[in-house]
Amino acid sequence: MKNLASASPNRLKILVGNYLQDQDLSKIDDAWDVITQAHKERKHFSGDLYVLHLLEVASTLASMHLDLDTILSGLLHGVFKAGVSFEEIARKFGDDVANIVEGSTRIKEVTYNSQLASQAGNLRKMLLAIASDVRVLLVRLVDRLLDMFLLDMVDREQQLYIARETMDIYAPLASRLGIDWLKRELEDHSFKFLYPEEHYELSHNMDDSLDERQRYVDEVIEILHKTLGESNIYPMRIIGRPKHLYSIYKKLVAQNIPLEKVYDKVAFRIIVKTVNECYEALGTIHGNWAPVQGRIKDFISVPKANNYQSMHTTVIGPHGHFIEIQIRTDEMDRVAQEGVAAHWAYKEGQKASKKDTKLFGELKKLVTSLQEVEDPREFLDNLIGELYDPEVYALTPRGEVKEFPLGSCPIDFAYSIHTEVGDKCVGAKVGGRQVPLKYQLQNGDIVEIVTSLTQYPRRGWLDLVKTSRARTRIRAWLRREDNEKAHKLGREICDREIRKYNTSLKKIIKSGHIRLILKQLKCNSLEDLLVKVGSGRITLRTLIKGLIPVELQKDNEQAQVEKLPPEELASLMVSPQTPHADKGKSGLCIDGIDGMLVKVSQCCSPLPGDPIVGFITMGRGVSVHKGNCPNLLSLDPKRWIDVVWTGIADKTYKVSINVVAENTKGIFAEISAVISTDSANIVHIAAHTTSTEQAQMIVSLEVVNLDHLKVLIQHLRQIPSVITVRRL
Repeated sequence: MKNLASASPNRLKILVGNYLQDQDLSKIDDAWDVITQAHKERKHFSGDLYVLHLLEVASTLASMHLDLDTILSGLLHGVFKAGVSFEEIARKFGDDVANIVEGSTRIKEVTYNSQLASQAGNLRKMLLAIASDVRVLLVRLVDRLLDMFLLDMVDREQQLYIARETMDIYAPLASRLGIDWLKRELEDHSFKFLYPEEHYELSHNMDDSLDERQRYVDEVIEILHKTLGESNIYPMRIIGRPKHLYSIYKKLVAQNIPLEKVYDKVAFRIIVKTVNECYEALGTIHGNWAPVQGRIKDFISVPKANNYQSMHTTVIGPHGHFIEIQIRTDEMDRVAQEGVAAHWAYKEGQKASKKDTKLFGELKKLVTSLQEVEDPREFLDNLIGELYDPEVYALTPRGEVKEFPLGSCPIDFAYSIHTEVGDKCVGAKVGGRQVPLKYQLQNGDIVEIVTSLTQYPRRGWLDLVKTSRARTRIRAWLRREDNEKAHKLGREICDREIRKYNTSLKKIIKSGHIRLILKQLKCNSLEDLLVKVGSGRITLRTLIKGLIPVELQKDNEQAQVEKLPPEELASLMVSPQTPHADKGKSGLCIDGIDGMLVKVSQCCSPLPGDPIVGFITMGRGVSVHKGNCPNLLSLDPKRWIDVVWTGIADKTYKVSINVVAENTKGIFAEISAVISTDSANIVHIAAHTTSTEQAQMIVSLEVVNLDHLKVLIQHLRQIPSVITVRRL
C-alpha cells in the first residue's frame, strides 16, 4: 500500500500530455497539492489513500481523452467536503472546474428524514448540475465505476444499495451519453452484486464454453470476409465479441429459456469505409443467410438520441445458430464506443456539434420534466422510468424521431412534443389513419396528434402511458385540479366553522393573526391552509384550535350543547336539516356547503333517511357513510363532519339487498315484478342455488330513500316463496 509521500501525479501528466500537447499541465500539480493538503491520510472505503482513488478517477477520464478541466475536476471532486471553499477552487482553476466539482459533490449538509429522500436529493442536485455542464456526469460515472470495482469491501446492505442505484440510474445515464463500454461495465458489476448466484452460474457456464465459442467466432469471421469479398466489399475489420453477461441474463429471463438455447451469445461487428458499403454489406449478408423478421434496425438513417448510428440485423447463420451483426463505419464505431467523448465539445474551445447539442437538449428535457416532482419516491420512480432503453422509434410528420419504451401510446407521443399538446390530446393519425388513444406505437410510425381545446387529462390515461414524462404531466394536472377543488371546499369549511364563533376569515386576515395561525398549522400561505383543510390533511379540530381562542371555543361549545334537544344529545351523528341548504349534485350537503366534493360511500350505500356522517378523505373530498358503518367507526373521529340530505326529490340512490327464496318456477319473475311495481330500478342481479336447493339473489337497486326501500322489502317478504329479505 502506498503512503502519501510516495504517491505522485506524474503518470497522469504523461497520460494527458500524450493528447493535450499544448496545455499547461502544471495545473495538475496544483490540484495535487490541494487534495493532498485537504485529504492528507484520509482513507477510501477500499483501505487505500483517498487521493489515490481521486488519481485513478482523473486517469480514467484522461484515458477517455477528455479536456483538462474535466481531468482537474476528477482530481478535485471531493475537496468541498474536506473544507476547501468554492471560491478558492474557482480562483485557482476557473469557474468551470469549480462548478463541475460542486455538481459532482453529494449533498451532506442537508439532514433528510429517510435514505430515500437523501438519495433523491443527491440525484436531483446532480441532474440540475448536468443540465448546465454534462462533464459533471462524466466525473460521477467514472467515480461510480471505480467504486464498483471495489464493492466487495463493503457490507451486503451497502452493496445492494449501490448496485441497485448503479443499475437503475448510472448505467442508463452512461447509455444516454452513448458511452457503451462504460454502460456495459456498470451493468455487469451491478449484476454481480444484485444476483450473485445467477452471475456465478452464468459466468462459469460461459467460461466452460469459451473454446467452442471462439472456434465458432473464427469460422463466422472467415465466412464473412469471403462472402463480402465476393461482392467487392473489403471491411476495415470484423470483430466477434461475447455479449456482456447482463445482456445475456436479460434474454434468459425475458424468454424464459436455458443458456444453451441462447444462440446469439456473440455479436459480430463489421467496420466498413462508407455509408454505402454499410447497406451493400447488409444486402450481401441477407443474400446468404436468412434474416430474422423484426430484428432489422436502421440506426444510420434514423440515429438514436445519443447519436448512435449502425445497422443491426439478426440472421440464421452457420449450424442454424442465430447471430447478431452490426454494420457501421469507423467514425460510427468510435461514437458508439466513446459517445460524447468521441468528438468532445469542450476541447480547445470547440463549439458543440449539432448532434451533441441535441443530446444535451435531451438531458435538459429530462431535468425539466422532473423539476416539479417533489415526493422522493415519485421522483426516483419517474427518473428510472425516463431512463428506459428505447425499443420503439416513431416520427413526427416533419421527420423528427421520438424514442419510446415498448407499449407506448399516442398520449406518450403527444407529451414528448409539449405538455399542452399532451393535455389536449384526443387521438392520433398514424400514416394518415385515425387510431385510438390506446393504440400501441410501432417502429417507423409517422404520428400526427389530434387535439381539442375542450380536452383535458383523465385519470384513466395513467393506465395507458408508459413514459414517466407523460405520467408526471398527467399527475401534475390532476393534482392541480384536486387542489382547486380542495381549495374551494376548504374555504367553505373555514367560513362555516368560523361563523359559529361570530367572526370571519376576512376579519382574521385583517387583524394580522393569520400569520401566527399559518405558523402554528405549518402552512406556507392561506391558500396552502385552505387546500389542506379541503383535502383532510388538517382536521376540523386542529383548524378550530388554530383559528379560535380557547375561551371562545368553550363558550360556543356550551351554547351549542344547551340548544340541542334531548334526543340529539344521545347521538351527535346527524345534523338537523338546514333550511337554506344549497342543492348539490350528490343530494348531500355539509351544513349548507356546496356538495361538489361530497360522495356517497359504496361500502355502506346510505340512503336519505339513514343517519349519516361525512369523513374528510385525503385529497378526494368528503365521503358519506351510514352512522353505524364499520369502516367509518374504524376511521379517525377527528376527521368526521356533519352531513345532511338536501335536494333529494328527483334523485335515486343505489342499494343492495339479499333475497333468499324457495327455488320454485317463476320466482325470479315474481321478484322482478314486485320491484317494478314499487317503481324501483334493477341495476344488477347475481343469483345462485344453495346446497339446500334455495335460490339466493343479490339485487342492486336504485331507490328514492329509506322509506321507499322499507316498503319494497315489506312487499318482497309477502311473496309466498320468499324466505328472507335483508339490506346489505
